[in-house]
Amino acid sequence: MEFPKLEPKIEYIDEPNLEFGHKQLSDNPKDGLFLYGPYNNSRLSEISVGVIGSQKGVEYFKEWVTTLNAYMPLPPPGKRDKQNRLHLASFPGIKEAFNISIDVSRVVSKFINVESIERFTKTENQHEAVSKVVDLFIKEIEHHHNNEEKRIDVWVFVLPEIIFERCKPLSKRSGLELTKGDFIKKQKIKTDLPLFQNVIDQTDENIFDDVPDFHRQVKARLLKLGYPSQLIRETTIAPQQFLNAAGKPKRRLQDPCSVAWNLATGLYYKTQAEPPWKLASVRPGVCYIGLVFKMIPNDKLQHACCAAQMFLNEGDAVVFRGANGPWKTGEYDFHLKAPEAKELVSKVLNTFTEKNGVPPKEFFIHGGTNFNDEEWKAFAESAPEGTNLVGVRIKTTNGDSKLFRNGDYPVLRGTALIIDESNAYLWTTGFAPRIDTYIGPETPNPLMITVLKHTGEKPDIRNVLSDILGLTKINYNACNYNDGLPVTIRFANKVGEVLVMGSARNAEKQPLKFYI
Repeated sequence: MEFPKLEPKIEYIDEPNLEFGHKQLSDNPKDGLFLYGPYNNSRLSEISVGVIGSQKGVEYFKEWVTTLNAYMPLPPPGKRDKQNRLHLASFPGIKEAFNISIDVSRVVSKFINVESIERFTKTENQHEAVSKVVDLFIKEIEHHHNNEEKRIDVWVFVLPEIIFERCKPLSKRSGLELTKGDFIKKQKIKTDLPLFQNVIDQTDENIFDDVPDFHRQVKARLLKLGYPSQLIRETTIAPQQFLNAAGKPKRRLQDPCSVAWNLATGLYYKTQAEPPWKLASVRPGVCYIGLVFKMIPNDKLQHACCAAQMFLNEGDAVVFRGANGPWKTGEYDFHLKAPEAKELVSKVLNTFTEKNGVPPKEFFIHGGTNFNDEEWKAFAESAPEGTNLVGVRIKTTNGDSKLFRNGDYPVLRGTALIIDESNAYLWTTGFAPRIDTYIGPETPNPLMITVLKHTGEKPDIRNVLSDILGLTKINYNACNYNDGLPVTIRFANKVGEVLVMGSARNAEKQPLKFYI
């Protein structure tokens, strides 16, 4: 038997451009915002901010906002830094870069007693400890929501370090003198009392439906209130207040300009109707979804939650919650049954059609596993006539495939090793000539891209790769030149981790900004 001869080809995918104010283009978000302003650059908007934290934490935030409103020069290069650091940039001020402003005098301040945080984080049962600390913050927001007329665009949580040290699933809390609460230390699930289900009130045990993670619980509980949030550590915005014995900041941080760029980008994205930049030169009528499955914590039936993130070709994103069910079919495999697959895809397609007036021409489903026959048939039956449904698997590689080039820097970002018309390796990280550097600790690893199925004409693998490279540039929670993963995959875990929380149960579709 003679096997077909494979002739892999090395090609370069051009760096995608982004569109900013006045329809101007740049491939670098910092340059585009500095020169042209955000995509929707029609007016200056003062954003309404609520800040919640300790007395000192709120003061740190207000002081930081004052610096955010002004020009911030890039610090001089250190001994080991290059003279020209093109991946960094001075911060021109939030008004100059984003056309928004924050009036410090109008910031709504809510104060949390540090002693209460200290006391609750020492509660013996970790689920109870985290739930009590989250309650401290969320109840302040609920009180404002129910009693005050002032509209808040985004709530900023300024958090002391003990929350990061003690309010995560793997926090050991070693050396602390723990105190008894309402539950024993080892309890992690609800008490199983089927015969007394309608007799004994187990409402207090709802805390075991949530993972003991402060960040995830906050995001989940704010879904129903309808507020986006930004969580910031005190040590991030006031590093000089937290020094070690050598007089240096206790935490190693990015330079102040990068911190300003990243947090200002997040604040803009979470308070405005449109994102700060959009992909330029996109093919019209294209829609992408990232499909994610997550096991539900402590579920007796071992059910999983399914969700889809819809990304329009310009960058807007909406999260859809699918049905919970027995979707796990292998150690790393999840597959929907036909009715649930149809329902989820129909939700996405209906929303796309509502936004655009017509169904998409191409509908890409990005995932980390294959699609089985039942699942794919249901997806295909949900797609209207004229929509080409394409299933694409995107997998990370861990050093099993390397590519080297001559020179001081590794392979170029955008390099593609095309194996055939269905399979290719794509280097989404690597040396970027535009910023004259490679941001990474080792020789970059590619993504493995496979076009699995399609209902219409098979898409050109080069178009698929170009789309994925573009989707690495629309992480609006930071102002990076690019990410290593497309946004359809990068935020899949974050969305899934919030949706499986008991606090997020019955949450309706929401923009991605509420989850990150």
